[in-house]
Amino acid sequence: MKAIRLMTLGFAAVLHCAAVLAASTPEQRRADAALDHARLVAAGSEQGNWLAHGRTYDEKRFSPLTQVNDGNVQQLGLAWHFNTNHSRGLEATPIVINGVMYSTGNWSVVYANDAKTGELLWQFDPQVDKSWAVHACCDVVNRGVAVWNGKVYVGTLDGRLVAIDAGTGEKVWETLTIDKQWPYTITGAPRIVKGKVIIGNGGSEYGVRGYITAYDAETGQQAWRFWTVPGNPADGFENELMQKIAETWSGEWWKLGGGGTVWDSMAYDPELDLFYIGVGNAGPWNRYLRNPEGKDNLFTASIVALRPDTGEYVWHYQETPNDGWDYTSTQHIILADIEWQGQPRKVLLHAPKNGFFFVVDRTNGQFLSAVPYYPKTNWALGYDENGRPIENKELDYKDKPALIHPSPMGAHNWHPMSYSEQTRLVYIPMIDSLFQYEQDKQFKVNKGLWNTGMKPAKTPDVEQLFNDIIARKVTGGSLLAWDPVLQKKMWEVKHPLTWNGGVLSTAGNLVFQGTADGRLVAYKSDSGEKVWEFKTQTGVIAPPITYTVDGEQYIAVQAGWGGAFGLAGGLPPPPGEPRSRILAFKLGADVQLPPLPDKQLFDPPPRMAVSDDVLAHGKTLYSQFCFGCHGTDAVSGGAVPDLRWMAPAFHENFKPIVLGGALSGLGMVSFADVLSEQDADAIHAYILDQANDAKEKRDNPDPQWWHDLKVKVYSTIGELMAEHL
Repeated sequence: MKAIRLMTLGFAAVLHCAAVLAASTPEQRRADAALDHARLVAAGSEQGNWLAHGRTYDEKRFSPLTQVNDGNVQQLGLAWHFNTNHSRGLEATPIVINGVMYSTGNWSVVYANDAKTGELLWQFDPQVDKSWAVHACCDVVNRGVAVWNGKVYVGTLDGRLVAIDAGTGEKVWETLTIDKQWPYTITGAPRIVKGKVIIGNGGSEYGVRGYITAYDAETGQQAWRFWTVPGNPADGFENELMQKIAETWSGEWWKLGGGGTVWDSMAYDPELDLFYIGVGNAGPWNRYLRNPEGKDNLFTASIVALRPDTGEYVWHYQETPNDGWDYTSTQHIILADIEWQGQPRKVLLHAPKNGFFFVVDRTNGQFLSAVPYYPKTNWALGYDENGRPIENKELDYKDKPALIHPSPMGAHNWHPMSYSEQTRLVYIPMIDSLFQYEQDKQFKVNKGLWNTGMKPAKTPDVEQLFNDIIARKVTGGSLLAWDPVLQKKMWEVKHPLTWNGGVLSTAGNLVFQGTADGRLVAYKSDSGEKVWEFKTQTGVIAPPITYTVDGEQYIAVQAGWGGAFGLAGGLPPPPGEPRSRILAFKLGADVQLPPLPDKQLFDPPPRMAVSDDVLAHGKTLYSQFCFGCHGTDAVSGGAVPDLRWMAPAFHENFKPIVLGGALSGLGMVSFADVLSEQDADAIHAYILDQANDAKEKRDNPDPQWWHDLKVKVYSTIGELMAEHL
């Protein structure tokens, strides 16, 4: 026993030295990053590292570390912070190997940091074409890298896959994964299985056809490609599978793209040698426009199992046939072995946008269960024994508008959930939302731009009513603890806002989650009791991770507000000029974040002397082309400039910017192909109208008693709406 103990101590000393030396030389970093298949399969045994996107191939995001636990988490303090020099959404899961952290930020920039101190070791900027941002539905974000054989791999917003030397940060190779005549984007993290880098893309609303591709990790040569929807029959099908699933489509879907992009979740089972992908929504959303015969539209809104060596199809399960609500299945996939009806079962656990929690046999795709984890779900009444949804016919939007839970944001979006091997619970970042779906029967395709086939959602004209009720009340968020065996909620913590961060669970009986209102919070994983929080100065949407360096456990998370709701949600921006950072915590640390600098706000020019019809036209155009980045009703959440308070020079050069592309180098492209000079003037008039309303409200605030009364009335109305709609 003494000999074994000495060997163990010696091994620990070696690991200690490796952690200390990891940041010291490029050679050491390259050697430490020499991951192979065996090491990734056994990633769970390296308790102090975070080797893969979900820590392990099964994507549980559970750590066995216990140094930080529910008994001492109150002593957790900030150990270091790293400023990315951007102020937009951060969504990445860092990879940590022997004391080096590899992560990504805005515009697909890759950072290597000393995981103990935060010191920047190297930075790689892939020089993304910033004009490509017009094709990104949901911010210029990136969800992280993969590491293999001394190289770091990133997918770029403009469709490239790049291999980087883990030691130096220099590019080894890059390959273009898309045809650039189509508006594909990459925001998801690649996965590596058996020497193949596997990456998908996004763009379903922009008229693209979905696929996922594997590349040789050493050369960048394409190994295989799996298409998720069929193409134009006149061009011939790639294989018999595509010909077969084309029978589940109708109309001329290929002219609209079809959608089905694989933009985020993947998982791998080494024992079964099955690679699982979550497939996105059908495009456009309007299924009556896209699919006049009401067929299933495979493989949209499905889980598909493939062979990672060849891309061979094995099985699928479609969660939302004939998707008409943007109910993607790209949300986080977790693989677990559970006791199901008295028998051990290898299952796949999934909480997609559509509000139902799915348990699926991952060996063969057999449907086992679908229970609404989001209790307001109303688009379907349940699932039948064959795993098909029983749609609520009263909420069919074919001939009339319908208020439906959940909204296109989903009851759970991309923010990763976690499965604790200690409590056997799944922790879900849940969203409470609704949306008025209404066909746009005059819909015309705007090639390369946002196309849903739906009329824009109507919002109240009173800004305060919208912000206080719609954004804060009818749309909400929570952390939900769900038992997949009992198929029920075990506990829930309500959050002030929606669009809260991904989740980490640990064997210290802790669950960590960042929030939209600027906190990182720890809860007891068995009860949901809050035991610690830290104010992050900006909203947190990324998932936390944990690792060790020199025997100390760290909790780390990216803090940066943005993403789909962060841009378009219409929430007033927080005070101060936000900073997007990596934050790392450990017991006993007490580093303080510097105060945020004040925002520079400029009073707007006077309103334009235009008719109400011109203002209404400007508002309509704004909702079509501008709100996705600059916020509903021109209220920016802080991730991009608030147009109501922009500098005079931007007003003076409004048309050169909007039509001439004067700021295309910053991501603001020209819209001259879809907007006329009169259109640009109408949008400008609408923005100035919103800006002067905001200025008048600032300069002439309501008396406190009137303000308090309005807030009380709005809150009461909002709570009633949230309860009954």
